[in-house]
Parts: sequence; structure tokens; C-alpha cells
Amino acid sequence: MFYSDSTGVMYSRSFHEFDTEDCSLPTLLESHFWIDVYNPTDDELKDLSKVFRIHPLTTEDIQGEETREKFEAFTNYYFICYRTFDQDPNSPTYMEPISIYNVIMKEGILTFHFRPTPHINNVLRRIRHLKNIIKVTPDWINYAIIDDVTDAFGPLIQNIEFEADSIDELVLILKETEQADMLRRIGYARKVVMSLLRLLGPKADVVKRLMKPSNDYNAFPNPVADIRLYLGDIEDHILTMIQSANHYEKILSRSHANYLAQINIEITQTANRTNDVMAKMTLLASMIVPMNIITGLWGMNVKVPGQDDQESLNWFYAIVCFMSLLGIFLVWMARKLRLI
Repeated sequence: MFYSDSTGVMYSRSFHEFDTEDCSLPTLLESHFWIDVYNPTDDELKDLSKVFRIHPLTTEDIQGEETREKFEAFTNYYFICYRTFDQDPNSPTYMEPISIYNVIMKEGILTFHFRPTPHINNVLRRIRHLKNIIKVTPDWINYAIIDDVTDAFGPLIQNIEFEADSIDELVLILKETEQADMLRRIGYARKVVMSLLRLLGPKADVVKRLMKPSNDYNAFPNPVADIRLYLGDIEDHILTMIQSANHYEKILSRSHANYLAQINIEITQTANRTNDVMAKMTLLASMIVPMNIITGLWGMNVKVPGQDDQESLNWFYAIVCFMSLLGIFLVWMARKLRLI
């Protein structure tokens, strides 16, 4: 993608396709320009490095898809690696980092990325709305990209704030049957927070270095004062989001500990109830054992008392009454000893 004030937005499959008889490449590069390269090949990087005198270390960082966010100043440009993330919730790579590489020169800016990202189109849309109000310079385009990437974290921070507050309130009041997915929710929320902290952490340092006055570097000057003012606002936004993410991580960590403690309490209560039931079952079995002895003695195939008097039921009634009295006595003893 190529953009300049004179030509507007132009798209091409390769950099050299812009160099035509109708519009030569030197003519296109006369005014401030922006070249965005998606998934560049090694040959394209070499050609661009030769045309714009890009240092081999910068080319190597872009070619190797450097993941560390950083700011580097050279004699004719400064280089920024700034990471965003996959914003499609339905994508299997959701929340995975995407690096954007900016090479900012006096006459133009080059941007490189190896995966699709909405930030380029967002900045182009912003340029169309503001080009009659502001002067679109390479420094401003670089600021707009950084600002759009930073703003993309705002909805995530709001979502995680709602989720953290919801978990913190529900973790101690939900019934046992309603807690099936609570541990999964806590784990997913903490994973998102850690991803946010990992992505936001280095950004404040990159923006801070970008804001330093140009005399700090024996290199290409940093952005002008008004752009540095905008960058200061971005830095404040980043620090605020980092503080919020750390706060939500503490809330989720406390909720996680409270949830596990509640689960342990419920497990202990269940175990105690099980032990009470088993104790009562054991006591009931202990009461039945003496009765089994009596019925066993009179149920054997041997001569027992009362066997000769087959027409009378006195022995039967006596045995039943004795077993009933024995059962009542055992229940009374168990209640007296508070076993039941």
C-alpha cells in the first residue's frame, strides 16, 4: 500500500509496480509518503533497504520477525517495533501478538507486518477525516499507528473489569450446583490479564524513549514537540491500563484463592456428613448383630429349647419380645451417649 497527499492511496503486489511511465517512483517519493508492506519477502526487504538506506540490523529484525518491542535511532531514520494482537474472538489465534515494524524517515514512513491487522485501515480512515485539518507527516502517521494499537486494548480492559468484578461478587455466593464453570472463568480471565500485561509492559518504555529530545541521540531527530505531546497522552493511557490490569489480577488472584478455600470447605463438610452417615450405619449394624445371634441360635438345625412344645407359641412371643426390648434398650443407650 502506498499513500501520499498528492496521490492518495494506491495498492500494488510489489514495490516496483509503483514505478511506471505514467508515475515514476522518484516522483511518488517527492512528498511525504507512507508505504505499508504486508508479509514482505526477503528480496523485497533487500530492495527497500537499498532504496531507503535501511541499516542491515533493522532489516534483520524485520526479516526475523523480532518480537521484542523497542526503539532504535539511526542517522537517517528511527525504527520502532510495536506489538498489537489478533482481535478476532472467533480466530484460533485470538490474543496472539502481532508485531508492526515502523521505519520513520524525514520524507516518509515504512511499515511492515506479517499478519493482517485492522490498524492500517483505521489510520487511513483517520487520515481521510483529518487531512484538511492537520498536516500528515511521517511522525504523525507513526503516532496514529501507535495510538490505534494502544486504543485496541481499551475494550479488553473494560471486559476484564466487568468479568473480574462479576467473579469477585459471585465466587462466595453461588450455590454448589452453579459453580461448575467458575474455575474455568477465573482461569480464562487471568490468562487474558497476563496476556495484556505481557503486551502492555514494554510499550511505555518504547513511547518514553520516542519522546526524548533529539539531542539525546546522535541520529535522526525524534518527533516534533506537538507529536511528543500526543505521545505523552499515549504513555499515560498505557500506564493507566497497566495499573488497571495489575489491579484486576489481584482481584482475580484473591477470588481464585477464595474459590479454592470454599471448595475445600465444601469438601470437608461433605466428608463430615459422610462420616456421620457411616457412623450411624455402623451403630445400626451393631444393634442388629445381637439380634442376629438370637435368631441364629434358634434357627439352627439342632435341638433348641421350646422345640418339643410345637403347639404353643410362647417361645416365639418371648423371643420377639426380648429382641424388641433389646432393640429399644440399645437405641436408648445410643441416644444417652449421643451417638444418634
